[in-house]
Amino acid sequence: MKVAILGCGLMGTSIALAATRNGDEVRGWDPDADVLKRSSERAGFTATGSLGEAVSGTHLVLVCSPIASLAQVAADALAADPNVIVTDIGSVKSPVNERVGALAGPAASERFVGGHPMCGSERSGPDAAAAALLDGSVWVITPSGVTDPTAVTALGEWVSALGAKPMVMDPLVHDRVVAVVSHLPQVVSTALMGLAAREEEGVPETLVLAAGGFRDLTRLAASNPHLWADILRSNVPELKRAIDLLIDDLASLKEELEDAQPSELEDTLAAATKARLSLGARPKVKAGVAVIQVPIPDKPGALAELTAGMSELGVNIEDLQIVHSPEGGRGTVHLTVAASDSEPAITAAEKHGYEAYRIA
Repeated sequence: MKVAILGCGLMGTSIALAATRNGDEVRGWDPDADVLKRSSERAGFTATGSLGEAVSGTHLVLVCSPIASLAQVAADALAADPNVIVTDIGSVKSPVNERVGALAGPAASERFVGGHPMCGSERSGPDAAAAALLDGSVWVITPSGVTDPTAVTALGEWVSALGAKPMVMDPLVHDRVVAVVSHLPQVVSTALMGLAAREEEGVPETLVLAAGGFRDLTRLAASNPHLWADILRSNVPELKRAIDLLIDDLASLKEELEDAQPSELEDTLAAATKARLSLGARPKVKAGVAVIQVPIPDKPGALAELTAGMSELGVNIEDLQIVHSPEGGRGTVHLTVAASDSEPAITAAEKHGYEAYRIA
């Protein structure tokens, strides 16, 4: 496949890395020359001087620009080549589909297929990108009423080749679902972090006592404010509905706390526990990479020592996740490396006194 990436931040660069790993011929463009340079150096694609140069002659274009400019960039890509399929990675679909249709016209809109890979990070920029970000993740495909079915099929096959899982969904249903599982967590994380910061003004020790649970719940509060403000504003009706539902659930929990009978509160907690465990804890990866699990102590320098050991043996870390122990004092690191590097990675960890084993 000849693929063009328009917008070379975290997601654009991660997709470019996965595409080059897949053997695709990749071009990239970004209005920020410095971002484009860093992204092309990291992902190994051909940097181009304009949107038209990136798009012309390709098979598939991925628009990875911010949500505010996404529809216009998609329409420009459709106009740049009359044969190319164009998709996007925006986290809101129905408004984008409508806007692209209005800008590009009905004929060109047949080649536009809305999309949303359900992965990401609170970090931003090409330097934080990793091909493994897409491995095993769900990639939602949201065609409009005029989208050519062959374009939907082609995109789904390419997404599968990258190691992600394509899922076709109605745009309106997508926006309602992500309001709960993606946008609402950002709002809750922001609100909780703000509450703790205000409490700290009166009790300076507040954040000193913040352990793993608080850190996990507020991780998203470190996300790019400008980026997320645009995302949240683009899905206002569904997000307001999700916030109202959460307020109702919190009110119910508040009532259960005051109930003399503990069974209702325990039932609510048990139901949430069951639902959470059903998510699964093991990372899902595609062929060609391995996940190494390493328990480490929660102390300064432990992670640096582990990653330095990998570097000493020439092991490239494609992705890294940390799961904090609820008891505190330690955590579990999941390192994604090339399958051929799995044994050297284990050796590097054991050399520094850590137990390590491959889990995927």
